[in-house]
Amino acid sequence: MSIKRFLIGLGIGFVVGSVLKDQLIQEYISPEKALRIVKGKVGEQGVVEGSWIHMIPEDFEKKLLNYTVYRGGVSCSIEGDFHQFEFIVDAKTGTVLELSSQDQDT
Repeated sequence: MSIKRFLIGLGIGFVVGSVLKDQLIQEYISPEKALRIVKGKVGEQGVVEGSWIHMIPEDFEKKLLNYTVYRGGVSCSIEGDFHQFEFIVDAKTGTVLELSSQDQDT
């Protein structure tokens, strides 16, 4: 009977360990965290008015290096002027790879 209990305990421990391992090791930061990082950077220059982000990471190549990234956009007012930016953030590290203005000169 004690061997049976030991094997049951071992099996339960293995299953719980496998599930917890998968939950503890996240390969990518969350899209929400990526958006917070960008809003923090843009917020240093002005007031963030709105933002959006694609929730599904995608592949991106820059200077012959491959990244998995989130894409999104931020609108803000800087010194009274309204500006729109699109961004690309590394989904693994949270590093902002690109931040480009979408303003059109009129």
